[in-house]
Amino acid sequence: MVLGVSRDAPATQKKFQEKYRLPFRLLSDPDAAVQKAWGVWGEKNMYGKKVFGTVRTTVIVGPDGKVAHVFPKVKVAGHVAAVLEAL
Repeated sequence: MVLGVSRDAPATQKKFQEKYRLPFRLLSDPDAAVQKAWGVWGEKNMYGKKVFGTVRTTVIVGPDGKVAHVFPKVKVAGHVAAVLEAL
């Protein structure tokens, strides 16, 4: 199962999902409670300025329900190939 989590409102997520034809669910986390609990909310550098926000992270959870692999601070280039290799 694939899930995406962001602070965006459900209506915004729906537009994004439709635009990119994403075949998975997007979950709205407006107060970042889930992201904080998962440790993916924190300080990051955006255009040379330090801000707090979602630190893009991919987590692979195995069939046993345990975390099998974590990709912290995801960059788009090469990420899909790395995830597929890990799977």
